[in-house]
Amino acid sequence: MEVLSSRILLTPRDPERSRQFYAERLGLAIYREFPGGTVFFLGGGFLEVVGRGEHGPGPDVALWLQVRDVEATVAELKQRDVPVTREPRQEPWGLREAWVADPDGTRIVLVEV
Repeated sequence: MEVLSSRILLTPRDPERSRQFYAERLGLAIYREFPGGTVFFLGGGFLEVVGRGEHGPGPDVALWLQVRDVEATVAELKQRDVPVTREPRQEPWGLREAWVADPDGTRIVLVEV
């Protein structure tokens, strides 16, 4: 299988609130918008926030985003009122991680590379 690109689809409870969160609080650039959805650039892939889910993404869903400096990223996101659910720390597997959450409580894992 040759994967040409990747895209994560989220169906939030409140699409406009989630669109604002990913655009304004996380600062993700918009790739394109269409009626009922927004596609954001997400490193080498895309994040599509589309439709309206009854419950939002489940508790086992997590976005894993690589950043250059997890401490600086968390400080910046705190200034934008992004809820930090776990402060940066060194994990037993050797990575430095922090967790934040979107409006539906979707875990966003920030990993320093």
